[in-house]
Amino acid sequence: MELRIYLMRHGETAWSLSGQHTGRADIPLTKNGEEEARQLGERLKSISFNQVYCSPLVRAQQTAALAGLSQSLMIDNDLAEWDNGDYEGKTHADVSLLRPNWNLFRDGCPNGETPADISMRADRLVARFVQRDGNIAVFAHSHIGRVLAARWIGLDVEHAERFLLDTASVSVLSHNREGTKPRSIMLWNSTPLNSFPNSSDQTGG
Repeated sequence: MELRIYLMRHGETAWSLSGQHTGRADIPLTKNGEEEARQLGERLKSISFNQVYCSPLVRAQQTAALAGLSQSLMIDNDLAEWDNGDYEGKTHADVSLLRPNWNLFRDGCPNGETPADISMRADRLVARFVQRDGNIAVFAHSHIGRVLAARWIGLDVEHAERFLLDTASVSVLSHNREGTKPRSIMLWNSTPLNSFPNSSDQTGG
């Protein structure tokens, strides 16, 4: 049976608006972020999920609740956002003044997580998820979500820089243990103006 992971980034926060790096700072959604989460729920209401996993951080849990998927929610610490250490709350421009050409996905953060650290977390998630079947909902964050996608298809963490994720977006990762196809990304960074692919369409082309 095919596994589909519906990976959701949380709704808007004050720091996602300002461009500040938000790792373990436990800040809530804005009013607009709350509305984004409700719209996300409307998009997901026709899908039956076998499990719902969520980051321990409040912005992800709020998004799951407002999307109507907080029942039987399983908190997974490996879904927490990248620990930004000394760079928490700083913008990319702020960090670039201290470290020109700094790249989170290559360099990591002092007193925070390295690319190797977050790769290990993502690999643990992959190892757990591939044992499942059916539809799984995952509420998480931008950077851990991007790393999870990269590791899902066998790419190094540095390549995750290319996988952009908007707030309240939906992405779909797929896997069929009985088939010959590799783990795949079916849908990426889908926002409310987009629609999902037909789940019954298994043809190529």
